[in-house]
Amino acid sequence: MTFNLQQAATRRNVLRTAAAGSAMLTLGSHISSYAQSTWPSKPVTLIVPFPAGGGTDAFARPLSALFAKQAGKPMIIDNRGGAGGTLGASIAAKAAPDGYTLFMGAVHHSIAPSMYPKLDYDIEKDFVPLALMANVPQVLVVNPKRVEANTVKEFVEFVRKNPAKLNYGSAGAGTSHHLAGELFKIQTKTFITHIPYRGAGPALQDLISGNVDMMFDGLGSSAAHIKGGRIKALMVSGNKRNPAFPDVPCAAEVGLPDYTVTTWYGVWAPKGTPAELQARIVDELGKAAKSDELKAIWASNGAEFGSMTPVQFGTFVSAEIKRWAAVVKTSGAKLD
Repeated sequence: MTFNLQQAATRRNVLRTAAAGSAMLTLGSHISSYAQSTWPSKPVTLIVPFPAGGGTDAFARPLSALFAKQAGKPMIIDNRGGAGGTLGASIAAKAAPDGYTLFMGAVHHSIAPSMYPKLDYDIEKDFVPLALMANVPQVLVVNPKRVEANTVKEFVEFVRKNPAKLNYGSAGAGTSHHLAGELFKIQTKTFITHIPYRGAGPALQDLISGNVDMMFDGLGSSAAHIKGGRIKALMVSGNKRNPAFPDVPCAAEVGLPDYTVTTWYGVWAPKGTPAELQARIVDELGKAAKSDELKAIWASNGAEFGSMTPVQFGTFVSAEIKRWAAVVKTSGAKLD
């Protein structure tokens, strides 16, 4: 009889514990749903893995300003430059998946796996793709005081007669700026010395000041300086001219039909971000993309909006990783 009473007491305790656990799960679910429905209730940090003044930063800042206006909470830009954009990506990958730390990366992060064999993050496994925000062609720009050429033909002729005399700056080893230069050298059979920086911003400033001769830059960060006459654009990549710079020939027009390098920018969240919260963030990013204000800024920088679902964006990134791996292998590009 004593044994049966003990069994009954034990059973009652188990039932009480189960009921309490169920209540806690229900409460936790309500709290989670409430947190998602009220997002954002505080400032959101957007990690930009390059210094201020570069292409990623140039697109992140107007996006953050519009986000703050429409969402009612600030979006704070956190510039974490270094290691070709991989330092900032590493920091973002380890952030809490609560919707209050997002990551704005770029094409460079599809190149990094082929250039940095010991990355402590995986762009496909440690992040959730949210939105492709912009596509912009690469542009060959030179310092007009250091490079007198006015056309790509004149430029190539000068480089061939003066091998290793000119240099080009990049946002860092393994970035699209770097590989765009290597691809140009392969297709034109020329040699130009690569000088890596900690971001496109510092490289661009050195180009303007005359410390480097040229860059293969994203049109977004170079646009204002081209218009201001501080640097000269010789061509945009691809097979069509850019509407923002109709007088600048495209690569196909100057005899480089296979020279296509596009810099794209996208937003990710850390892995583990709840699906409902992902949808809220994507919705806010979509509102920004549809605004006339952001459309005008993108157009002035020669950019087009990305029009992909999160799933499509993830598939696109996977394809880009494979594409750039082939370019790295063919060019023999290495970390400087």
